[in-house]
Amino acid sequence: MLSTTNPSLAGQRVTKELGTVRGIVVRSRSVIGNIGASIQTIFGGDITLYTELCEHARQDAYERMCAQARTLGANAITGLRYDATEIAPSVTEVLCYGTAVVVEPGA
Repeated sequence: MLSTTNPSLAGQRVTKELGTVRGIVVRSRSVIGNIGASIQTIFGGDITLYTELCEHARQDAYERMCAQARTLGANAITGLRYDATEIAPSVTEVLCYGTAVVVEPGA
């Protein structure tokens, strides 16, 4: 699946717009994960436990969005964006969305 944050893909011509697609993931941080991350904050620097959690949540949301686009017949997504909202303490929704399109090589 081709994807871009731009409204168009370089070297591709949009032949059909299929509408907005999205992938949503809701994740919680475990008590053990929070303790581990708290220990990491003592030493400063990258809090790898949270970085990994965020990366997995974004990847899962992206894959769900791509799956929805494929069911519509898309081969690309334009205007790709991410959003995150804390739903409750230690519970976060990650949303990935964009416009499902059909593209073919061309200008």
